[in-house]
Amino acid sequence: MVAAVVEEVAAVADWLGKRGLDKKVLDALARVPRHRFVPMMEQAAAYENRPLPIGERQTISQPFIVAAMSDQAQVKEGSRVLEVGTGCGYQAAVLAELGAEVFTLEVIPALAKQAAARLKDLGYAKVHCRQGDGAAGWPEAAPFDAILVTAAAEHIPRALIEQLAPGGRMIIPLEDETPGPAHWLGPQQALVRIDKAADGRLREKVLLPVAFVPLTGPSAKA
Repeated sequence: MVAAVVEEVAAVADWLGKRGLDKKVLDALARVPRHRFVPMMEQAAAYENRPLPIGERQTISQPFIVAAMSDQAQVKEGSRVLEVGTGCGYQAAVLAELGAEVFTLEVIPALAKQAAARLKDLGYAKVHCRQGDGAAGWPEAAPFDAILVTAAAEHIPRALIEQLAPGGRMIIPLEDETPGPAHWLGPQQALVRIDKAADGRLREKVLLPVAFVPLTGPSAKA
């Protein structure tokens, strides 16, 4: 699985702006037992580099995407990270393996409950789970060094911008974006990195085309 991720990163190096990921990210990816995050019927494919269904019309993200988002967010030991869209908890586990304290939100009650139990069972004590409106963030735990959004938004939620610490990074898939090298594909979702300067100014970098489920919840349209 890790070898497939490395190969895909090399194939999209021009989009990501780098030919390889931080070794710590690849090591973290290798340590997480992905088969524990998918339904029994999908476990034979758990270590393939592709998304898989997890119920509730949701999927576990492709390992390449999980690794790329973690790498772009520059997560390190001691980082405070907000994840919007817990899903099965796989991305949160990778972030925890990188040494981050993770605050993760899931809008679907059944998935939130399952992920919290799974992460606790696997010993990820530094992952804090909550069922709720992800686009509203987790204000009492802010500011965050990094924010990872694992569902596609029409725009960047204002609450998340406010909760991102100066010097922090947000990785978010946005609708109707087109990465420069893929302009011929037309409007689509793109993974975008937002850097917040010390004075609060934002710098946006479009990374690569992606396909995520839509961001939902009361604050998603705000």
